[in-house]
Amino acid sequence: MKPLIGITSDLDENGETFLKADYSRAILRAGGLPVVLPAGLEDIDEICDRIDGLLLTGGEDVNPLLFGEEPKHQLGKIAPERDDMEMALAKCAVGKDMPVLGICRGHQILNVALGGTIYQHIYTDLEGPLLQHKQQADRNYPTHTVVVEKGSRLSNYVEGKEVLVNSLHHQAVHDVPKPLVVTGKAKDGIIEALESTEHKFVMSVQWHPEALSNLGDKTSLRLFGGLVEASRKQ
Repeated sequence: MKPLIGITSDLDENGETFLKADYSRAILRAGGLPVVLPAGLEDIDEICDRIDGLLLTGGEDVNPLLFGEEPKHQLGKIAPERDDMEMALAKCAVGKDMPVLGICRGHQILNVALGGTIYQHIYTDLEGPLLQHKQQADRNYPTHTVVVEKGSRLSNYVEGKEVLVNSLHHQAVHDVPKPLVVTGKAKDGIIEALESTEHKFVMSVQWHPEALSNLGDKTSLRLFGGLVEASRKQ
């Protein structure tokens, strides 16, 4: 049977469930069955029992109160209801050794859920010249490179030592807790990829492979294929 992949969603201005179709399309293309999870804390344990894999998606900023900081002036829109659900789901999934893939905001949520922190606004929190991490190009096109750690799970999906990525963020991972390790960085030092050393498939990336997969990007297709394959019941 095809594995059931739970995909976290956003809320629009009317409080309705919202999700870009690229995420579901990427899971379908990889051979999984996507199910969109509405924001809310109802039945988290049962949801976690029913799904075979978890995809934490992109979206608004992460609430800094979740990692022990007060909000700074540059903090963007937050979604507390979504934060609560994704934190609970991430902890539950990792605790069960369920395959998890975090994307952009999901990359940051996974890090925070396991005890890490993030930069609220990289352009004021960090010193020195930074790349343009909120690109002006269409989201379907890559605009900078990420250097991938040799021997990492991510390196199995990348041809060569670097991968071209798209970039749509102003927050970024800061302190990384065990068992997560850094597996990819932009050339300005921003952490672009994480994975767990203690789980069969717990990974996250700062970019948006679901958008790049629309144009047949091989790394993106392999990444979603890895999630779906790891989620298959033995």
